Amino acid sequence: MPDYRAHFDFDLRFANGGGLSGTGFRLDLPAADVPEPEIGRLLVQHLGLALVDEVALRDVRVVEEPHRGSRGTTAARGTDAASPTRIVDLSHPIRAGLVTYPGLPAPTIAPHLTREDSRAKYAPGTEFAMDILTMIGNTGTYLDSPFHRYADGSDLAGLDLSTLVGLRTEVFHLEDAWTPERRGIRAETLADRDVRGAAVLLHTGWDRWFGRPEYASGAPFLTGEGAQWLIDAGAVLVGIDSLNIDDTESGGERPAHSLLLGAGVHVVEHLTNLGALPPRRARFTAAPPAVEGFGTFPVRAFAEIPA
Repeated sequence: MPDYRAHFDFDLRFANGGGLSGTGFRLDLPAADVPEPEIGRLLVQHLGLALVDEVALRDVRVVEEPHRGSRGTTAARGTDAASPTRIVDLSHPIRAGLVTYPGLPAPTIAPHLTREDSRAKYAPGTEFAMDILTMIGNTGTYLDSPFHRYADGSDLAGLDLSTLVGLRTEVFHLEDAWTPERRGIRAETLADRDVRGAAVLLHTGWDRWFGRPEYASGAPFLTGEGAQWLIDAGAVLVGIDSLNIDDTESGGERPAHSLLLGAGVHVVEHLTNLGALPPRRARFTAAPPAVEGFGTFPVRAFAEIPA
């Protein structure tokens, strides 16, 4: 099979300011018909650049030419099970009256059996409390399964635990990569990492408003283009510390949910404390209970970091 390379000039702009330009650049391609947007993402990955916002290519020529070994980013090393780890909690506590998403009901907690009443049922000195929790699945930090979006998708009981537990993690620290005028996280911003088989966690900093009125509007989100890039790149889970992985102010469209859940990629929303994680090396877990016929449920999301 012949090898192909792209020859081009480029201008690149970073989401947090500044830029980079190049002339006469040459880049190995996997095929002759790679579209220009994908060549731009391959360029970002080859250069190992973070927080890229836009890539503009000029005078692109694809030629049959032997590869020169254009590199991608390498996957993070797995954690050694025998080495000590530090646990970072990434979940919001659930309490009675908590407002997670405006317009959805808050949880209520009521006793089924009080400690006082239990004393008449058990031996002296033995008492228990049993409580009833009533809540919508979209409460606190929760996971969306494909059934949340698609009637024929896997419900919570049908999820493969290997896609929820101990996942290699790629954390994108994006607090300075979006603005109120440009809230969408784009594919170019994520293209510097190898995310195959990984949990991709988007740290926007929006969790600082959780539980407050400010949380409800102006939140950052993942664009549909960004979601499709993560699917094509092989991510198995995408999490965000924001109001929603989609733009809730777009008139009802939900491209990120539709694309990710349609491809079997789990979504975890309302994460917190992502700023405590390194870009790589952590292992992420977010497993909901195995409830049949249910699409969304809170998780105790956490990360394990080698000490």
